[in-house]
Amino acid sequence: MAPSARTPDIEFEVVDNPDESRYEARTPDGDVVGVADYRRSSTPRGPRIVFPHTFVPPELEGHGIAATLARRALDDAKAAGARVVPVCWFIEGYIERHPEYDALVER
Repeated sequence: MAPSARTPDIEFEVVDNPDESRYEARTPDGDVVGVADYRRSSTPRGPRIVFPHTFVPPELEGHGIAATLARRALDDAKAAGARVVPVCWFIEGYIERHPEYDALVER
């Protein structure tokens, strides 16, 4: 089930769009209000996911959209047994604030 959130101003759910290699926060009307890009690969150590970029339009910042994207992406990585490379400053900071994801980081 896709994580969803509702703030006083916006309702959205996060879905994986593998054709675009990104997680998308979508409103009930289908508008994309945030994305977290990823690059999946296989390594000798197992699956690896690089997170290079997260974007939420400036007018929608502060509504938990990026945090919900990060949580969904990291939960999926954990379920897949993948190591993550948080190139994106937001994903990196999210992991620092949520140490339950620290073991996923490729070192």
